[in-house]
Amino acid sequence: MAYHDLDRDEPALPREIREAPKPDPHQLRRKRNRNIALIAAIVVVIVVVILALRHHAATQAAQSAAAAASARNRTVPVAVAPVVMRDVPVFLDGLGNVNALNTVTVKTRIDGQLVRFDFQEGQMVHAGEEIALIDPRPSEAQLAQADAARFKDEATLENARHDLERYAELYKTGVIPQQQYNTQQSTVKVSEGTVQADDAQIQQAKLNIDYCHIQAPITGRVGIRFVDPGNMVHASDQNGLVVITQMQPIAVLFTLPEDDLPAVTQHGGEGAGLTVQAWSRDDTQLIATGRLLTIDNQIDPNTGTFRCKAIFDNRNGALFPNQFVNARLEVDVRRNALTVPIAAVQHGAQGTYVYVVGADKTADMRTVNVVLSQGTTAVVTGVSAGEQVVTDGADKLQPRGKVEIAGGAGRSAAAGRGQAGAAGGAGGGGRVAPSPQ
Repeated sequence: MAYHDLDRDEPALPREIREAPKPDPHQLRRKRNRNIALIAAIVVVIVVVILALRHHAATQAAQSAAAAASARNRTVPVAVAPVVMRDVPVFLDGLGNVNALNTVTVKTRIDGQLVRFDFQEGQMVHAGEEIALIDPRPSEAQLAQADAARFKDEATLENARHDLERYAELYKTGVIPQQQYNTQQSTVKVSEGTVQADDAQIQQAKLNIDYCHIQAPITGRVGIRFVDPGNMVHASDQNGLVVITQMQPIAVLFTLPEDDLPAVTQHGGEGAGLTVQAWSRDDTQLIATGRLLTIDNQIDPNTGTFRCKAIFDNRNGALFPNQFVNARLEVDVRRNALTVPIAAVQHGAQGTYVYVVGADKTADMRTVNVVLSQGTTAVVTGVSAGEQVVTDGADKLQPRGKVEIAGGAGRSAAAGRGQAGAAGGAGGGGRVAPSPQ
């Protein structure tokens, strides 16, 4: 069956062509006028907004200037301290621990029963003092036996010598042969050797008696005893009787970075004799002052540090073995340095600065460079000796602002001198501060 496309078989109709109406010139003119008016209105609004913003900014600037002027004119109460010129020691800080120069575990050298201790735990004992007693009676009995054996052997020796004298006369007359005479000579020598052996036994017995009286080998402090009186003690015991630790003098071992090695060795040799201070772990208390004894002969490659050993008299017993301390090694003294309290140094976008109070009671911002800092004191440049710097209240100050010194200038100056003197007396030196890049 044939298929026919009916739509294609129908004849095509001609399309209707419509023409757009011509625009009205009056309408085009009115539309263009409206657009121009709208643009002009937008431009006017923008100009008005800009003028308003400028006026607001000018008002704000004027208010800020007025506020700044008011702040400058407002008197701010502050505390001040003078800039002090003095000699400041330079320290290298290291973490250390206290070590005893000698520590001895006292052990018995003879087996026996412990009779008594002649000390109290924690007591200071001196070298040569008797501190314990082992029952000496067995050793005394051995000494008596050795004396008796020697007495017997001396009698035998004397009899052998008399026989030798008689044999000598008989040998000269030919009554006895030479062999018998030589045998008697050997008998005398054997007896002499026996007597000498007896002397050695007597000396050993006396030494055992001395071992029963245990004496302190060093001067130091005794610890807690390991055994109580009445127990049997042996020379093979591992723990011993008690430990004696030398307390005076005492040493401190501390480490310093390898970069500080030239500063230590520049004084010649190993820096021996340099002053070392031992401070508490929180750096608030000076415990003792000593001197550098020596430095190690190599640098630890794992930590990049080298060890130093200082010695302290420790007459007051403030340093204790295995105590952790902060060690400060004095390597230099900066002469005629200008010092201020660390609280006076401020930090900001303009760098490091202080507020200097002038004679007209106004605060002037002064840029300074911190050379050293330690504790509550800083060594700076950029100020002059005798100038007053603000130590409290600087956060409320404006450059050239008026100030009121709390408590009076004289009292603040006296306090500042007292603070500087205290810092100097306590060893208020410091490590060299890094220079600004």
